[in-house]
Amino acid sequence: MKDYQPGVKLSQITVPNDLRTKFTTNDLPEISDEVRQYIIDVISEIGNSHFGASLGVVELTVALHFVFNTPEDQLVWDVGHQAYGHKILTGRRDAFHTNRLKGGISGFPKRSESEYDTFGVGHSSTSISAALGMAVANRYKNEKHKHHIAVIGDGAMTAGLAFEGMNHAGFEKDANLLVVLNDNCMSIDPNVGALKEYLTDITTSHTYNKVKDEIWNLLGKVSKFGPDAQKIVSKVTHALKGSIVKQSNLFESLNFRYFGPVDGHDVVALAKILEDLKDIPGPKILHCLTKKGGGYKYSEEGDPTKWHAPGVFNKETGEIVKVIPKSPEPPKYQDVFGYTIVELAEQNEKIMGITPAMPSGCSLNIMMKAMPDRAFDVGIAEQHAVTFSAGLATQGLTPFCNIYSTFMQRAYDQVLHDVALQNLNVVFCLDRGGLVGADGATHHGAYDLAYMRMIPNMIVSAPMNEEELRNLMYTAQLPNKGPFSIRYPRGNGVMVEWKKPMREIKIGTGRKVTNGNDIAILTIGHPGNFAQEALTELAEYGVSVAHYDMRFVKPIDETMLHEVFTKFKKVITVEDGCLMGGFGTAVLEFMVDQKYNAEVVRLGIPDEYIHHGTQEELWKDCGFNSRAIVETASKMLQIKKTIKLVESKVG
Repeated sequence: MKDYQPGVKLSQITVPNDLRTKFTTNDLPEISDEVRQYIIDVISEIGNSHFGASLGVVELTVALHFVFNTPEDQLVWDVGHQAYGHKILTGRRDAFHTNRLKGGISGFPKRSESEYDTFGVGHSSTSISAALGMAVANRYKNEKHKHHIAVIGDGAMTAGLAFEGMNHAGFEKDANLLVVLNDNCMSIDPNVGALKEYLTDITTSHTYNKVKDEIWNLLGKVSKFGPDAQKIVSKVTHALKGSIVKQSNLFESLNFRYFGPVDGHDVVALAKILEDLKDIPGPKILHCLTKKGGGYKYSEEGDPTKWHAPGVFNKETGEIVKVIPKSPEPPKYQDVFGYTIVELAEQNEKIMGITPAMPSGCSLNIMMKAMPDRAFDVGIAEQHAVTFSAGLATQGLTPFCNIYSTFMQRAYDQVLHDVALQNLNVVFCLDRGGLVGADGATHHGAYDLAYMRMIPNMIVSAPMNEEELRNLMYTAQLPNKGPFSIRYPRGNGVMVEWKKPMREIKIGTGRKVTNGNDIAILTIGHPGNFAQEALTELAEYGVSVAHYDMRFVKPIDETMLHEVFTKFKKVITVEDGCLMGGFGTAVLEFMVDQKYNAEVVRLGIPDEYIHHGTQEELWKDCGFNSRAIVETASKMLQIKKTIKLVESKVG
């Protein structure tokens, strides 16, 4: 691995206290430049990482650690895409090249990794509530000298949880809480909604531009007024509330003192402002204007969505390195969804598309371009996305609500109460089902098969390949199907020629992929392809395998299961999901209820949080890749010689 060299000043910073004790405010611009360059140097070569978000907050990161006494003062990052500079300044610079690699540092703040990571994050909009909890706890412990800072992006502010946290914080008037709003008009895709328009109104206000110097000069003098400081602050906040925009300030209405907007790339000014804000009690918000990818020409001028996580790129030219396959590759599952929903919507005028802030990530952007009046990005608001879809369904429409499996967890009550209880025709397309790779434990879609199958009225399905995904989507949009869940993994499928005519699949029916006599392998979803690889190897050793692609976890194909348990005494189930309550559990429940007796071994995600690595590495670690299937079958059938021979053949 290349030895990455930090700049002269950055090389002297191991922890934030070095920043505070070895340097002055005048050094901060150079340190910011060195932090930014270090991020560019490393990420351009290792790829596999987020990029634009952290570049946009370099100056803010440096200023925060310079002004506040971290980790005693507690800094909470929202989501974590923006925390690379934070990691570099908090003892992990030399390990930064291992970012998101198996055994390396996490791409997100993680409490077990560093005392400076005060709260583990990965899902958005948690920072305000977490920081408020810390502030109230320290108030209770009479540690009122501690500061609590939540750094939240404008995209994350669209989630209800952020407003719930602010609403409570406004009531805790003596809580020492600072919310830093990082406003770059982006989450991953451009932000949408009324809040975005509101923030734009503030940032483009001619009145603000006219009075900002006077107000901030006044704020800079607050510390000189001694006992009268509160009166001065009151005047400042009143001026901001009454003069900047004609309407009442949203944040002021929640009992937050609002300051800004300020230039988030002027590190010297930021340091001075943050120093002044330290002396102002109670909940307050600093509105910083930043540019995603700021400070690097090509990310500033290019597509910010593309530069969110560009992979490997040439830092000198900005050219993103693309590996050109020697032969045509299967498409990504998300793209199969994106093109198929447009194809279906052209035939069925009732179909609508909904996503919470991930149109490019789930490929609903294809429909948004083709049918802008029928596809909706509702912002980072999964609960709203589900109930909005339910509302559409009450009027006879068929919404396809596309949410990453890990984010669907945030809207579970809405699935139960607003969709399933009313038996509404909402199709949930759960992208990133199963182990997702480098994003790690916060993003694995490990639980949806289990948490969906326990809901009354819910159909739970998973396709083994692209053709099956299209067929399930076609089936789900037919009348009177009720709540319908289709989950599929991150990454590519297995079919180059995938765009075949769609057909209806009878609900609750699987398919027998291969006949066999010695052992049955039951799979759900994409791992069926692992089983196909495994049984090819097992056939070389005379093992005859029957492979059943079950397609549905609920209702499960009982006719097929009767066949399996009547014929086989050795059964393996395989799923890219949690073993607790998942597909294998459903098979065991059937076996027990029907009083069959067989040896069943379940392969899937164990009852623990799985950390980051490539998907292939994690499938292997969790023991359900093709090699694990071969070894499990060999052990069950007591074919001792197979294990050693196959190790060299199956990855």
